[in-house]
Amino acid sequence: MKLLGLLIVVVCVFAGYTLAGGKMKPIIEALPFEMMIIGGAAIGAFIVSNTTHTIKHTLQNLNCLIKPEAHNKESYLELLSVLYMLFKLARTKGWLALESHIEEPEESELFKQFPGFHGDHHAMTFLCDYLRIISLGNENPHEIEALMDEEIETLEQEKMHPSHAVQTMADGIPALGIVAAVLGVIKTMGSITEPPEVLGKMIGGALVGTFLGVFLAYGFVGPIAGALGAKGESEVLYYRCIKLAILSFLNGAAPQVAVEFARKFLPHHVRPEFNELEEKLNELPSPG
Repeated sequence: MKLLGLLIVVVCVFAGYTLAGGKMKPIIEALPFEMMIIGGAAIGAFIVSNTTHTIKHTLQNLNCLIKPEAHNKESYLELLSVLYMLFKLARTKGWLALESHIEEPEESELFKQFPGFHGDHHAMTFLCDYLRIISLGNENPHEIEALMDEEIETLEQEKMHPSHAVQTMADGIPALGIVAAVLGVIKTMGSITEPPEVLGKMIGGALVGTFLGVFLAYGFVGPIAGALGAKGESEVLYYRCIKLAILSFLNGAAPQVAVEFARKFLPHHVRPEFNELEEKLNELPSPG
């Protein structure tokens, strides 16, 4: 859908221009050079202003144009099932019964039943770290909540770095378009003795820089920054769901009630229905 949106931007802008009588030839002729100036400068500035981690994270998350949500309804259904199994095991056999699962989660048969969650190393580490703290004797929900809030806040900042970095680049691209246009004007002034038709062509090419800077910033790079931000928020939502379930259980809720609280917290487009979750939980084997 997002790729379709970008296509609509291109088609509508250039179709409207040509239907109004505009000629594409001046734009096509100037495009490679203007793109080298604007795009090259923007990418160089992006590299200078960001860490290697942020650059890599940004490139990895560009799949947000194809997969805008980090987690869907099925992955949340799986997450709630994992939490239910862990809570039920802790309720029936005590927190120490979780030790074999949380110390080596990659080898845990319980986690292996849920391949999606098992493959998410960071989320599994997040969950196991807090279960380990609780199993060691700290069952105070207020202390656990404060610690979780601090970690999730740090995590949110990290997940939103790509969006902020790309948005900063988008904010600077119109100015780089002006730079390209000014360079074109300088080139034109060096040929001031040329006939008007030649000068007109050169000035038109220079103005392509201004057009391209604004077009790229608001038609492409800015929207991509927004898509990166939306995906980052969806990643953080996954951890907030884990947090709510753990706190509900620590406050005395039964395993099924704790995961129901977490389910109700989710937005409608990724929230499993009550009957879906109940059916899934009923199908789960007894935790061991």
